Amino acid sequence: MIDFGLIARGLIRTRFRTSHSTKLPASARISPADYKGRMSQIGSSDSSSPFATLRRFVRERAPVERCEMCSAELVPEHQHLIEPSARKLQCVCDACAILFGSQGETKYRRVPRRIKALPDFILSDNQWDGLAIPISMAFFFNSSAAGRVVAFYPSPAGPTESLLGLESWEEIVRSNPILQKMEPDVEALLVNRIKALRGESGAAEYYLVPVDECYKLVGLIRANWRGLSGGTEVWKEINEFFARLKARSLTSRGEASHA
Repeated sequence: MIDFGLIARGLIRTRFRTSHSTKLPASARISPADYKGRMSQIGSSDSSSPFATLRRFVRERAPVERCEMCSAELVPEHQHLIEPSARKLQCVCDACAILFGSQGETKYRRVPRRIKALPDFILSDNQWDGLAIPISMAFFFNSSAAGRVVAFYPSPAGPTESLLGLESWEEIVRSNPILQKMEPDVEALLVNRIKALRGESGAAEYYLVPVDECYKLVGLIRANWRGLSGGTEVWKEINEFFARLKARSLTSRGEASHA
């Protein structure tokens, strides 16, 4: 440990002695330029010096994300709570997350972690057009605060709520009974029909996901969108997001639609 008090006292004694000593010979003097150069090397040329160690520690230390309930350090893949009235997510540790359920009239609800792929999901082009979503990607969930199903779609500005009537939603639910099991506020139907719009091969994708995955997708698009069309990087990130989602998902067959 560096005792700065001893250093300060040493400097004072040194200053007192030199102020009463004879003038240094020219050979012992150092120019301002040389002094500056030597000082800049302190701690940099010697990697074992305390200054170098301190700088390396400060430079390499990554920011730590903490639980918003107890301030414990969080792992990268941590859990979330949602405040339905404000539609606000809270990052929490496992110990705090287990104190909350995903149902009930509480201020916070725990967001589940299960992901279900819905390969048998039925959604015709006419039904999709009836939802009047302006792009080919959206997520839907039952909002307890609004008392109805709400729809959001990602945009460069963040999540955008569709204020239209969603007239064809009830018909879609009748065709896909699994939507009746969707937990309010914490689970969402995530629809990706973007490949057909972009002329790419591949079928539309439908997932029942934790609502935080939807907001993660929105954040990814917002962070990587460039120009009017988004740029190549954002579409690469979107494809990778859905590839990871598919790898993590359980396949739910027989529930999505009637036989």
